[in-house]
Amino acid sequence: MEDPAPIGIIEGYYGEPWSWAARAEQVSFLQPHGLQFYMYAPKADAFLRKRWREPHPDDQSQSIADFATHCRRSGVRFGVGLSPFELYRDFNAQAQADLGAKLKHLDSLGIDELGILFDDMRGDLPGLAETQIRIVHWIAERTSAKRLIMCGTYYSDDPNLDSAFGIRPPGYLQELGAGLAPEIGVFWTGEEVCSREYSAAHLARVGDVLRRKPVLWDNYPVNDGPRMSPYLFIRSVTGRPASIRPYLESHAVNPALQPVLSRIPFLSLAESYARGDDYQYLQAFNRASAAVLGPDIAARVQRHLVFLNDWGLDNLGDTATALRTRYAAYDHPGAREIVDWLDGRWRMTREMMTHD
Repeated sequence: MEDPAPIGIIEGYYGEPWSWAARAEQVSFLQPHGLQFYMYAPKADAFLRKRWREPHPDDQSQSIADFATHCRRSGVRFGVGLSPFELYRDFNAQAQADLGAKLKHLDSLGIDELGILFDDMRGDLPGLAETQIRIVHWIAERTSAKRLIMCGTYYSDDPNLDSAFGIRPPGYLQELGAGLAPEIGVFWTGEEVCSREYSAAHLARVGDVLRRKPVLWDNYPVNDGPRMSPYLFIRSVTGRPASIRPYLESHAVNPALQPVLSRIPFLSLAESYARGDDYQYLQAFNRASAAVLGPDIAARVQRHLVFLNDWGLDNLGDTATALRTRYAAYDHPGAREIVDWLDGRWRMTREMMTHD
């Protein structure tokens, strides 16, 4: 029987993007552990956001196409997330011509899936849902992608979205659910943008409103932005029980800025789904960290988990120097990520979250 809720990655973070080698290694490592799809959508790729009308430069296009080939050879579906910035403000003839050209460009790269992402844009506009539905249906008639998923401007119950992008139009989700063709997926992050947990009751309610099971965009372990980048979110997952799986179309993980360390929460999610009520989060962390880092480094990380995951860079003091000395002694990419994090490589400011 086909997995009722496949798990995958949506690379949807702000900040320093992963290298193409890191992406390929991620697919190769995680596919045996349940990775079934990978959507490329980093906020730093301006050609998917404010410069969406332009094709990717030739070298970047080749890199995307090569990665798509690697995914297919690994048995993983490859997708791209396109954010046509505020296209819904004026979907005129020129915009349609530009979008059509962009879709042909993306098709040429070998995509299996296409995300149309209207997140992080102003949304308090009349007819928002109606216009977005029309755009997505227009795209569906022209893309060769086998799976189309849209992310609405309001993709969570979280009132912070209304503060940032304007008060959501009344009945916005209901209109999306009623108007979108049933085969089109809809991303949803949960009760919050970065949800602490998911319940069957919540997901069932959202599914009823959307008239389809949501595609879960899970913002754990992502650690972008000024508030979260001083932390390494490597604890195993909690609040993602196997009981939610029947209520999801699929489960997409938005990873951390550190590709190797992101594997630990991903493995724990796969274990949570596989073990069901027998899942124990600390034991899952111990197994996942050993699988990712090897037993020696994993044992050290297990001892230092509270420093790495919970204290944050600003509160480590002299402990940061001691930790750096210990992890610098290892020739392992996961240990190097810890050292780089301690050195402030991934620390972000609010200005760094702007994109061209």
